[in-house]
Amino acid sequence: MDVDKSAKLEFAVQMTCESCANQVRGSLEGKPGVQSVSIDVGTQQVVVESTLTIVEVQALIEGSGRRRAVLKGVGGPEQDLGSAVAMLAGPGPVQGVVRFLQLSEECCVIDGTLDGLAPGPHGLHVHALGDLTSECLSCGDHYNPFGRQHGGPEDSERHVGDLGNIVAGPDRRASFRLEDRQLKVWDVIGRSLVVDAGEDDLGRGGHTLSKETGNSGKRVLACGIIARSAGLFQNTKQICACDGVTLWEERDRPLAGKGRRIETPAANL
Repeated sequence: MDVDKSAKLEFAVQMTCESCANQVRGSLEGKPGVQSVSIDVGTQQVVVESTLTIVEVQALIEGSGRRRAVLKGVGGPEQDLGSAVAMLAGPGPVQGVVRFLQLSEECCVIDGTLDGLAPGPHGLHVHALGDLTSECLSCGDHYNPFGRQHGGPEDSERHVGDLGNIVAGPDRRASFRLEDRQLKVWDVIGRSLVVDAGEDDLGRGGHTLSKETGNSGKRVLACGIIARSAGLFQNTKQICACDGVTLWEERDRPLAGKGRRIETPAANL
């Protein structure tokens, strides 16, 4: 699979002068994975074209000085085919945010960060239903519109919702950027994203459940509804409509879970 697909990331960044802009520019330009940087001090806007994860770009910006950076929109380098976001949480400590960006008709980028995971691999799947009435138990089966067997993300014989495994490090965080050629943003909005306790065997484990679920365990750690999100330059909010905090106060809140209301994300999230 082509691994050099770049995305454009729009951040609101606390800047008051050209010196601030130069510090931000210096923290980004020339870094591996960063193709271009555009900065507007007046609107406190930084647009980065990159193959890095959102969290990696955000860390570079915030590492340029004592300033906050808030993601406001994502888009393709040439066209906007749609984007979506899922805020994941569960009854335990796992929480995070995963974003979907349709870079082209053939390629969807899935960019996410999940905290609170046990170190090691965990299955990640899009499920058919966007129903959280019984928490993650009501999300239904893997999204499988063509009635295929379970497989890995590189397989032609797989559920569309089969995204393989994400891997958490010793810090219990999984930060990832996946590219997928079967999943389409417009098909999964309104469905759910689920992370499992165990490793997905990608249909190759020989277990009776390998060709159905990947045998990644019955225990679901976290889930969230996939909702449409803002593309580039579409999010003009300065105050979060759900709880009234400012853009910068919102940056200090957790990605999801305790301390943040878990609801279907608004269109401009």
